[in-house]
Amino acid sequence: MSDRREETQAIDPDQRAALAAARTLSEWAADLTWETVPDEVRDRLRLVLLDTLGVTMLGARLPERAGLVDAWTPGVGSVPLIGTGVRTSPEVAAWLNATALVSLEMDEGNKFAGGHPAAHGFPAVLALAAAIDADGPSTAAALLVAYEVGARYGRASAAAADLHPHGNWGFTGAAAGCAKLLSLDADQITGAVDAASGMPIAGPFSAALDGNPVRNEWMGACNVSGLAAARLAKAGMAIPTGIAAHSLGRLLGTFSPDVLVERLDKRWDIGLGYFKRHASCAFTHPTADATLELRSQLGEGGVGAITGIRVSTYSAAANLHRTRWNNRLAAMFSIPYVVATALRDGRVAPDGFDASNSAEFQALADRVEVVADAVFDDRLPDARGAAVEVTLADGRVLREEAANPIGDSARQPFDHERTVALLGDLLGDGDTVDRIVDVASSLPEAPGVRALLQTLTHP
Repeated sequence: MSDRREETQAIDPDQRAALAAARTLSEWAADLTWETVPDEVRDRLRLVLLDTLGVTMLGARLPERAGLVDAWTPGVGSVPLIGTGVRTSPEVAAWLNATALVSLEMDEGNKFAGGHPAAHGFPAVLALAAAIDADGPSTAAALLVAYEVGARYGRASAAAADLHPHGNWGFTGAAAGCAKLLSLDADQITGAVDAASGMPIAGPFSAALDGNPVRNEWMGACNVSGLAAARLAKAGMAIPTGIAAHSLGRLLGTFSPDVLVERLDKRWDIGLGYFKRHASCAFTHPTADATLELRSQLGEGGVGAITGIRVSTYSAAANLHRTRWNNRLAAMFSIPYVVATALRDGRVAPDGFDASNSAEFQALADRVEVVADAVFDDRLPDARGAAVEVTLADGRVLREEAANPIGDSARQPFDHERTVALLGDLLGDGDTVDRIVDVASSLPEAPGVRALLQTLTHP
């Protein structure tokens, strides 16, 4: 690699700051070993892995996925496309497993990062690990690096208005995790992370609202690009220049490199994430939780007695106010859909979309008014809340407020038992859940992870 002094003299101060922080973070990543990770962080990694694998299996079972897999004409390889019966190359697996993972809006997320660090990097790391048959401790360390680096880049990136978080800052986590798994040194990891931070997608949030599935593909691109960035670094061709200052900053918003190294090795962001029990955008979850509480208070008249529903929430969530949707993806980004589904079904499950276009359902959704309330904006990012008011025909007004959604690290965080129960309910197949639990629990100690991961090839 060329002389660092020559490199930094040729770039502007913002780039130098971005590069210096990336190097410090990469040195931390290079030094991390699974054996020295605190026990509670190890347990959390297993839990996030359990959720990730289970939700990927769930997404793989969607009826449209068979056609997508066929369209890719995946070649024969050693890496499982989870739940499909196909083994293929790491690139195809990284892309398609990532898109399956995010297709039902049930993947783990992190409100401080502003997105989904596990989905941004786990599919790439797991695909590479299966391809090279990495050992368990190395794979677990790489997964943790992917999460922590990605989450820190998410914290450091303040997105421009209307930018969707899929496919931009998360490239860095995928690159760091893959570089770690390839046993690259700190300078090479820096090169991989820097290269990845120059690959972001400027995806408009409107894609999700409109039900455009390209929004899911951004996550596939993220994982494959991270793998490509790591390979570029391994080849000695990555020339770090602090490009995040111009890409994640300036072009896509603002970037604060000092955030990358805040409380490094003291704060583990993986422990601050949230799990989802609703098949909908995380912005809708406090509303869903409050609505489910109100449902039990409706009395004999039930849903039919409702004359009006008012949802107050933070501004970003209030943008999800559409009362019409053309597919499941668009519905999952509609608060009126989520409220109507919760009232009708007592849950917001993946199959709730199937009957959502009936006249009765639409009439209920049309009664939902969504407004922004600065009170909830002021509590961000520590609390992502909402209040729901239901007006009944007899004049009563029922109100419920949720400061944070259930499953958040700040409110009824999921443990192993609750996550297994949720996956069992969603997948409806105890044998499959047992396989997923076995992989998530056994992987960090496995002498080689390929055979273990291959047990998830079939539905």
